[in-house]
Amino acid sequence: MTSVRQDEAQEALRRKAASQTGLSTPKESHSRRVRREADTPASHIAQVRLQPDEMADLRTVMRALDLATTSEALREGIRLLIREAKEIAATQQINEFYGGRKAPLPDGVVPATPDELAAADAEEW
Repeated sequence: MTSVRQDEAQEALRRKAASQTGLSTPKESHSRRVRREADTPASHIAQVRLQPDEMADLRTVMRALDLATTSEALREGIRLLIREAKEIAATQQINEFYGGRKAPLPDGVVPATPDELAAADAEEW
């Protein structure tokens, strides 16, 4: 093998080893290494642009819920969105399982009356 091909083969081996270990190769650009490393850490940075009224609402919520930082408030909001998405997915799975039929109530549970359902819909928390 010529020295050029040997160098190319060694470089290919270095790249393969680096990709398997997560280490960057010496020739990898800084910005590419930073981008690649940003995809693998335990946390990520996300930016959001808020309108003045949204920021004012967020600060009000932070005070009411005793949240110390904007990041903490946004993480809490994301947790709520995740929980809601999971509830929606579970509802869809139940509906698919029962094929449009009403899911049976557990033993001993009486169906809610229209008045009880209306009262529950009107409830604010």
